[in-house]
Amino acid sequence: MRAALPDPDAALCRDLATDLRAAGFASAALRGAWGESADTAIARGLRSPAVRALAGREDALAVLGRLLVLGMRQPLPLVDLALPGTRAEGLVRLGLAAIDGDDVVPTAIVRPQSFVDEHGEGEWWVASDLDEAALGGPLPEDHVLGVGGASLTLASLQLPTPAERGLDIGVGCGIQALRARRNVAHVVATDISDRALAFTRLNALLNAVEGIETRSGSLFGPVAGERFDRVVSNPPFVITPRVEGVPAYEYRDGGLVGDDLVAAFVTEVGAHLAPGGVAQLLGNWESRAGVDGLDRVRAWVAASTVPLDAWVVEREALDPLAYAELWVRDGGTLAGSPGFAALIDAWTIDFAEREVTSIGFGYILLRRPETGGPTLDRYERIPQALPDGGLGRHLADALDAHDALARLDDGELAASIVVVAPDVTEARHQLPGAEAPTLIELRQGAGFGRSLIVDPGLAALVGACDGDLPVGVLIDAIAELLEVDAGELRDDLLPRVRELVFTGFLRLA
Repeated sequence: MRAALPDPDAALCRDLATDLRAAGFASAALRGAWGESADTAIARGLRSPAVRALAGREDALAVLGRLLVLGMRQPLPLVDLALPGTRAEGLVRLGLAAIDGDDVVPTAIVRPQSFVDEHGEGEWWVASDLDEAALGGPLPEDHVLGVGGASLTLASLQLPTPAERGLDIGVGCGIQALRARRNVAHVVATDISDRALAFTRLNALLNAVEGIETRSGSLFGPVAGERFDRVVSNPPFVITPRVEGVPAYEYRDGGLVGDDLVAAFVTEVGAHLAPGGVAQLLGNWESRAGVDGLDRVRAWVAASTVPLDAWVVEREALDPLAYAELWVRDGGTLAGSPGFAALIDAWTIDFAEREVTSIGFGYILLRRPETGGPTLDRYERIPQALPDGGLGRHLADALDAHDALARLDDGELAASIVVVAPDVTEARHQLPGAEAPTLIELRQGAGFGRSLIVDPGLAALVGACDGDLPVGVLIDAIAELLEVDAGELRDDLLPRVRELVFTGFLRLA
């Protein structure tokens, strides 16, 4: 195990930020320097296309791109020129590099990460440990991961509404805490890894983000007795066999059996939520011994000492072999390399012994009701590709819609005016020459990108929701047009109107 990074010096971090800014060290500039294809290759752990694109260049952007993004040693004089305020010595003092003769050897990577949220466009520099491409082999067990696909997913899920106190459990390099601070006044960031906490402090200073407090410890231990308005976690949820010879990577393995860590989070988080507080996390859950994975998550929520609203979305499910291959490769052990087969066997034997048939991955949103008991109990599978843009605003709007609908009985809903969301389109499919369509489909261009097959009655109602007449009046008119009983049509359509409002096809005016 490596020693923790030195506690970051604030003045040095300001100098480094100034130097990086002066060098144009930004994601768009780097992408322009080595090209889109090389940029995609870097995301897949392949750096040779970028190396070739920068060959022969000694300008500051190229030197810093090789040193801090690709993790390659660079000549000491060129580094000093590229970082005139920090110099190579400053990188050493920050724990980001070492000096070996006339070369500067990176001991960490610092990569620009652009983002867009409701406050506008922005970019952070995010420091983390060297990746597999820079190391040339498997990762150390105390590896602190940089910004990956899961990190970006959770960041885009965070609610964009303001709050006072936030908690990031398993902070890693700090990306979720940075994102949370865009809307939350103060964030407590915890991790069992002192190295991760040091990276978080460094990244906060490097990006001049105040209001992030780091604490060491596991799960809710560092915040015993405290409550928060927001809790976010990309926990070490990867299911790992507890046998000798299988690496226990801190960034992905919580040290428990199966999906017990995610279960512990779900059952314990309610006590740390303020009334109205929301927790969001990514997780894995097992379908085990004939019990569906989502049903197991439902049982965890039910076991919470504090009743919780729950919205759980399973995005994908893998069989045990595919899951094992994914995470063995993630640790840097490739197919055909020594130890690959033994690691695969360890995973598949563990799953077989515990009667696991599949492993789901997805999003969990939990909320402590402000008053009364839970009213949201939603568990669903949404495997389709999502539209561009984050889901945070969609989730916030859906929660608001749920709360508004909960206050309306059917009579009040019928008296309400609803409008079609601007991203909704309709497709009608019919046989050539046929008078009526055989299938009517509503499609959502935002949110979860849902697609619904609807009958003529609901299609007519959605088409008429232009903000002019109440829902009940529209249903009565449609009943007359279709020559059906108006009361029966109301009983049929109003529950579906509630669903369309929650999912974002319709909006309460």
